[in-house]
Amino acid sequence: MLRKIFVVSLLASSAIASAEESQKQPVSIDRVEVVVNDDVITRKELDLRVASVTRMLQKQKTALPDRNILERQVQERMIIERLQVQFAKESGVRVDDAQLDKTILRIAQQNKFATVAAFRAKLEQDGTDFREFREEIRNEMISVRLREREVDSKLVISENDVDNYLSNQERQEGKGEELQLAHILIVVPEQASADKIQTYRNRAEQALAKLRGGDSFAQVAAGFSDAQDALKGGEIGWRPADRLPPLFAESLQKMKPGEVSPILRSPNGFHIVKLLDRRSKDTPVVIIQTHARHILIKTSELVSENEAKSRLQEIKQRIDKGADFAEQAKLHSEDGSAPQGGDLSWLSPGETVPEFEGAMDALKVGQVSGLVQSGFGWHLIQVMERRNTDVSVEQKRQRARNAIRTFKSDEAFQDWLRQLRDRAFVEYHTAAK
Repeated sequence: MLRKIFVVSLLASSAIASAEESQKQPVSIDRVEVVVNDDVITRKELDLRVASVTRMLQKQKTALPDRNILERQVQERMIIERLQVQFAKESGVRVDDAQLDKTILRIAQQNKFATVAAFRAKLEQDGTDFREFREEIRNEMISVRLREREVDSKLVISENDVDNYLSNQERQEGKGEELQLAHILIVVPEQASADKIQTYRNRAEQALAKLRGGDSFAQVAAGFSDAQDALKGGEIGWRPADRLPPLFAESLQKMKPGEVSPILRSPNGFHIVKLLDRRSKDTPVVIIQTHARHILIKTSELVSENEAKSRLQEIKQRIDKGADFAEQAKLHSEDGSAPQGGDLSWLSPGETVPEFEGAMDALKVGQVSGLVQSGFGWHLIQVMERRNTDVSVEQKRQRARNAIRTFKSDEAFQDWLRQLRDRAFVEYHTAAK
């Protein structure tokens, strides 16, 4: 049953006020703006998010797009956000308050606040509702976990992919460079008609025309881009030249810092890329590799976070009492490494998800970790060996794998979000102003 919220605030000072006087009092109604499957986005929620985004853009000194354009952008992002939260709930992906509190503490410390209370006071002083902020961070964490589970964990990169990639890179200039980029993405829905595709191309052309007319890239990105970073000015940061999709690389190769590409077409839609800067890149030769093994208990719609954690805690207790780690992995781990006793072989930095790598790096040789959570579930990790390795050839191939994974992941995640949106029931009750 669809949830509809109607909150009426009557400002009459007395119940015996006349009908005529009552009609003069202002009435505030929190109406439903959009129905998203079995949830709704209300006017109050939309106004709060628009206000938050406006403050962020003003802090970045980004010129604001027209109110109706900004509202439409924020509304669409809230729809995608709701759909991810709904999917996460259905598929058993959770971020509990304890995990959220740790993340917010880390964000506070990164912003040079000693306590969350001080960080909260600063946010509220700047006009940010702390409860809204917490939920936005929770939703971002859910999005990251969904991406890891639904997209990144399913990517397959073959040795042939690596060989072809390296072969192409040998023929390209600038392979030792890093590029600082910003982009605008106009998503084209799957199986869109020719007329619809032209409509989206027209939108991309409008964005390009505004850029060529002197509008800032950040302002146009905030007003037109469908990418997740649109409201941050479209900046995607520094990327190694050899980690860019060929579509971007070929265009950027001929560009100077400050220049904007023409409209580029990919399976996901239309792109406009701005080259912000270039810099040379030094590739390390010697790195620290870790030989590790792990036991994974996955969470799902059938296995809750608490159940997975409890099962792994029992395994940890057996190992602490002398049970063999490899045997426990063979019996209980739900990872593909289980038949090998959980052995992951030698791991280089960046090969595992941050939660796993951080816990692994903190261990001494022979030590078994506590329970570690990632987007895949709950892990126990044991470090078996470490070594300093000259990985000139291996690293070159690993960098190629990471590069392929980066642009495949970006494209696959955008495609996954597009499919999620296409399958959803979305009904607009009030057009964005």
